[in-house]
Amino acid sequence: MGATGVPAGAASVAVPDGPVARTSAPAPARQQELLRLLRQDCGSCHGMRLTGGLGPALTPEALSARPEAGLVATIVAGRPGTAMPPWRRFLSEAEAQWLVVRLVSGDVETVRD
Repeated sequence: MGATGVPAGAASVAVPDGPVARTSAPAPARQQELLRLLRQDCGSCHGMRLTGGLGPALTPEALSARPEAGLVATIVAGRPGTAMPPWRRFLSEAEAQWLVVRLVSGDVETVRD
């Protein structure tokens, strides 16, 4: 593991510092799909309660020190050399941003209208 927390030799993804730009929320039906993806697909590695497993915890406490833009990049591009795959085939960057905002705030249970 390198000093940055990325495995040595793994390709890095450049991300800006600071919060991600807020985008408009997906349609309510897509929000439900994204939350289902989070719970079922992400939960299979990050724990069904998102408190950790094969992958790290995705709780607000665990994510608080991580830049949101880096979290979005990890979702979209994955982490080469680790079990974290890229999810860009299944969701857009804007949808990844929406999920990150929800994860950081701890609001992953319900969909807002």
